[in-house]
Amino acid sequence: MTEMLRAPAEVKYAEELDWLESVDDSPKPFSWRLSPKMVRLFILGSERADGLDREIGQKWYGDRSFVERSIVTLASDRGLLLIGDPGTGKSWLAELLAAAICRNSTLVVQGTAGTTEDHIKYSWNVSMVIARGQSRESMIPSPIMTAMEKGVIGRFEELTRSTSDVQDALISILSEKYVSIPELDDDNIVYAQPGFSIIATANSRDRGVNDLSSALKRRFNFVRIPVVTNKKAEAEIVRFRTVELLRRHQIELEVPPTLLDILLQSFADLRAAADAATSDDEKLESALSTAEQIGVLEDAILHSQFFGDRTLRAGTLASSLVGSLARRSPEDLAILNKYWHGVVEPRSKNDGGEWPEFLDGGKQTIDTLS
Repeated sequence: MTEMLRAPAEVKYAEELDWLESVDDSPKPFSWRLSPKMVRLFILGSERADGLDREIGQKWYGDRSFVERSIVTLASDRGLLLIGDPGTGKSWLAELLAAAICRNSTLVVQGTAGTTEDHIKYSWNVSMVIARGQSRESMIPSPIMTAMEKGVIGRFEELTRSTSDVQDALISILSEKYVSIPELDDDNIVYAQPGFSIIATANSRDRGVNDLSSALKRRFNFVRIPVVTNKKAEAEIVRFRTVELLRRHQIELEVPPTLLDILLQSFADLRAAADAATSDDEKLESALSTAEQIGVLEDAILHSQFFGDRTLRAGTLASSLVGSLARRSPEDLAILNKYWHGVVEPRSKNDGGEWPEFLDGGKQTIDTLS
């Protein structure tokens, strides 16, 4: 297999998906590769009660009901909209769902201010049009149109980042299940095949940027993904992702549990401070998501590997945390400085352990950036 920087879920877990498909004897909607029960099992992992001959690892950490409702929505051929704060795993869940259902998670449109209707429907190969005129051969289908033709899942990332007129191009696709091509006289309608659906994601922090129209909202089932606040669940997610990144970088390094506890506690403290803040200037610009915790840990691990003694230390972790979260100057630096002196310093005196080195590493980085 060709080396990939990041393999899509259907490639990464191909052997596991093949095995699940071979033992799956439950009814499957449309042209699904796995039954709804097996899709859930692939995403959430197996349990002893499932009676399988092998263990299936958990890949997404969150409430089972969110996964089940997502699967039921797609089985009903309605569009699915996963909405939540940054870093809550919306895109990862969408990728896993598409990989399990149709073994193709790569038919993706990325919503931005520059996304146009062509990205949702189709465009033209200009040189072919000049040479031979407009035809189906000279048409460039969008990922969504390709998903329609193949009867698989199309994905739309950050739907609310695209403009309202672009969003509304989805209305006819979701309701009528076809796209007309007025430039052609014949073969000018693309019909969606059974199994086609759309999984969209939206950042709840983008509310008000480009709100969805009522007509489009009616064509999506909403599943709201909350921020993970349970410390045990969050620790499992961070460990899972850390093992993956160490394997990807071919690094043999042990993450001390005490440092993982410090990272989790620091983010919990900063979230509590953000919740108590009375203005945006008193909040870090960072969403303080689980994904950002993983980014902080990855940064610290790589720094230890390339510029340290290949041992993860509290000072390096503190430097990585400050460097990653201090996005605004002086606002974010002032918030972190207040946290370091008001919370980390007393904790280092009372709890000892790795906290004093964490305190010093953070202070040095704050002084350097100030």
